[in-house]
Amino acid sequence: MNEERTYRLIVSGGGTGGHIYPAVAIANEFRSQFPNAKILFVGANGRMEMTKVPEAGYEIMGLNIAGLQRRLTFKNLSFPFKLIASIMKARKIIRDFKPDAIIGTGGYASGPTVIAANRKNLPVLIQEQNSYPGLTNRRLGRKARKVCVAYPGMEKYFDAEKLVLTGNPVRSDINLLQNKREEGFSYFKLSNRMPTLLVLGGSLGARTINESMINGLEKLKGAGIQVIWQTGKYYYQEMIDRAGFEHDHNILITQFIDRMDLAYAVADLAISRAGALSISELCIAGLPVIFVPSPNVAEDHQTKNAMSLVGQDAAWLVSDKDAPENLVYKALELAIDNAAREKLSVNIRAFAKPNASKEIVNQLKLIMN
Repeated sequence: MNEERTYRLIVSGGGTGGHIYPAVAIANEFRSQFPNAKILFVGANGRMEMTKVPEAGYEIMGLNIAGLQRRLTFKNLSFPFKLIASIMKARKIIRDFKPDAIIGTGGYASGPTVIAANRKNLPVLIQEQNSYPGLTNRRLGRKARKVCVAYPGMEKYFDAEKLVLTGNPVRSDINLLQNKREEGFSYFKLSNRMPTLLVLGGSLGARTINESMINGLEKLKGAGIQVIWQTGKYYYQEMIDRAGFEHDHNILITQFIDRMDLAYAVADLAISRAGALSISELCIAGLPVIFVPSPNVAEDHQTKNAMSLVGQDAAWLVSDKDAPENLVYKALELAIDNAAREKLSVNIRAFAKPNASKEIVNQLKLIMN
């Protein structure tokens, strides 16, 4: 590629951290290779990308788009009109910005943006994070020039000639955890003499994991371990009200973790939903983890994500329905079993793909030529 040329790139994806952070990681890698590149994000108004992307240093434009509700609701009646209006706005953004290529990482805004790009016959790359792709990405992948995936066996959903197994891109600081442990203990105001449990429910939070933590709070207080408990924004106030504290008894309750690199650096084990981004980061961090897959996702894809590791002795799994009674008990069992943690840590690292962002940008360069 011409290193002197100023490339123009549109990146569209959002709704949750699982779509936003891979998009930002790809943009960061592209900018590191092409410092003069012009990069524009397209997101959905009112969603978290509209704040997280500018915080990462990129311009973003919003579409008035939302997803179809799974239950019958009047909101679904407005969906076709919002979709048409969003495609028209995306066409205007593309016409004005004149991108060399478009990347779609999933989420509400990705659909209209990629549809508009396909109609202009522009190079499109789809980045699918999960082992079971959503309907939108399956359809968009038909016209995309490359589809970058994190799991093998995706030929049943996409054209095999377009598929590239790259893994999921993660934030660059997740690749650099060495020598951050003491900084992490200081940042979270925790002891460096106690084992640390990291509890993750995703950027929006997970009701079952939070309820399980509340149910096991007394056990955790007396267990001799400390906890970083990320509740998600929807549950934060309720959880600190019910717990009666925000940081006490060696338990830190937080809405969101800004420094995930430091959280991974101090953690000795984790509890997590089985979203694709979380799995990719946990593999790179080499953390022993108990997955609690969300049952509220298409085709139960979080269980499929988790089982790809559980089947290789690289993680434990507690089902969502069993979690309120068993999750904290299993976490305490793992916390005291050094051999089990070491085995999980070694095995989960085998799934790590720390160069995913570079590999995706390499594929992007191929379709931009």
